[in-house]
Amino acid sequence: MPDCIILAGGLGTRLQSVVNDRPKCLANIGNRPFLAYLLDYLQQQGVRNVVLSLGYKHELVEEWLLSYSSSLQIKIVVEEVPLGTGGGIKLALEKTTSPAVLVVNGDTLFAIDVAQLYACHQRNKCQVTLGLKPMRNFDRYGRVLIDKEQVTEFCEKQFCTEGLINGGVFILQRESLQRFPDKFSFEKDFLEQVTGKNIGGYIEDGYFIDIGIPEDYERAQWEITQKL
Repeated sequence: MPDCIILAGGLGTRLQSVVNDRPKCLANIGNRPFLAYLLDYLQQQGVRNVVLSLGYKHELVEEWLLSYSSSLQIKIVVEEVPLGTGGGIKLALEKTTSPAVLVVNGDTLFAIDVAQLYACHQRNKCQVTLGLKPMRNFDRYGRVLIDKEQVTEFCEKQFCTEGLINGGVFILQRESLQRFPDKFSFEKDFLEQVTGKNIGGYIEDGYFIDIGIPEDYERAQWEITQKL
C-alpha cells in the first residue's frame, strides 16, 4: 500500500462562520475531530504511513495527535507560507518513500476502495489516477469526463443533473511534480495541463462528504457515524 499525504493546511474560509478557532480537519463531528474519522478510514484501508501537510494553526493538530492512538506512522510537514495545493503535495512528498503516493484532502472523506484505486493506477501506468464519485444535481464541483479509465476533460463548475466529480482522493507518481516550482496549483497547473494524456480515473460510488461549507458540516454531524 502506498504512503499517504493528507492536505490539511488551508484556512477554511467558507467554514469560518461556524468553525473559526481551529483548522478544518479538527472541526468536531460529535465529540471527535473530522481528522480522527479520516485517519481511521485510512487505517482500515491498509495505509500504514501518513504525512500530514499542515499550515494554519498547525500547532493545534500537532497537540491533538498526542492523544490519538493508532498503528499509523504519522509524520508532519508544515507550510511556513501557503504553497498552493501542488506546492503542499510537493513539499510533503519529501517525507514519503513509496514510488506512488495516495493523496487525500483533510476536509473530505471519500470512502473509496484504496486497493482498487491503486490497482487501476498500476494497470494504466498513469502519472496520476483520480478517484471519481458519481453525483446527481450538483453545482459545487466541476464535472470530470472519462473514456474507459482515462480522464479526457475537466469541465467548469455549473449545475449538472448527473456526472462524475473529482472525489479528492488520488494516486500520484512521486516523480510527477519534480519539474514544478515550489508554489503552484495542482488542479490548474498540473491536472488541467496533462488532461487526456496521462490521467487515469477510477469510478466508485462510495460515501462522500466534504465539510468545507457549513451546510455539509452540519450534515456530517449525524451522517458520518451512520455511513462508515
